[in-house]
Amino acid sequence: MFPDSSNPLSVEAALDPELTRWMWLVKWFLAVPHYFALIFLQVAFVLVTVIAFFGIIVTGRYPRPLFDFNVGVIRWSTRVSYYSSVVLGTDAYPPFTLKDVPDYPIRVDVSYPERLSRGLVLVKWLLVVPQLLVITLLVTSGWTAYRYLADYTPFSSGLVGVLSLVAVVILMCTGTYPRGLFDLLMGLLRWMLRVLVYASLMTDEYPPFRLDMGGSEPAAGRLEPAPAG
Repeated sequence: MFPDSSNPLSVEAALDPELTRWMWLVKWFLAVPHYFALIFLQVAFVLVTVIAFFGIIVTGRYPRPLFDFNVGVIRWSTRVSYYSSVVLGTDAYPPFTLKDVPDYPIRVDVSYPERLSRGLVLVKWLLVVPQLLVITLLVTSGWTAYRYLADYTPFSSGLVGVLSLVAVVILMCTGTYPRGLFDLLMGLLRWMLRVLVYASLMTDEYPPFRLDMGGSEPAAGRLEPAPAG
């Protein structure tokens, strides 16, 4: 978990200061190999969540290897989304890995819960419905949030798609990505990921109805630089 994060989910991002004006037009194509990989990873994510469901009921714990795998899938899909669709905040091609990559412009982590409620796991799908209603307004459907945002493009319907398109059109015309839109898109992305983590049984902490904008988590520091050497 990144230092001083106030939530089980931590998302830290840095906007690339040297984004090209036109590259966003082809990022969706360049990311096609990732989309194929994510199809299989998303299926595995669902299966792992089902297995974890029974593990939590029996033991009150989310099996650590399964938890680490699902965190890795969220990391991978979020990097692809940040590069090619939801934010388009970097020109750095995302790596093919489930691991944390300290020098990539966006990083995601989820703190491991030592214990989880056996009873709560039975009703999380119901408790998360109000959050999914909000997500429905942001993207094409609430179910899309369960699919890790991997199929968005700048031309997607919903608020996120419209804001992404506005941001890259401004980038194309001025050479500068509008910071206010970056902060807003990161807030929306962070909200959707919090809902995903809760709905996937990875935490008992209910996601707040709050838009935490910007690249850094509330009370968190800046994105950590890559280790020397």
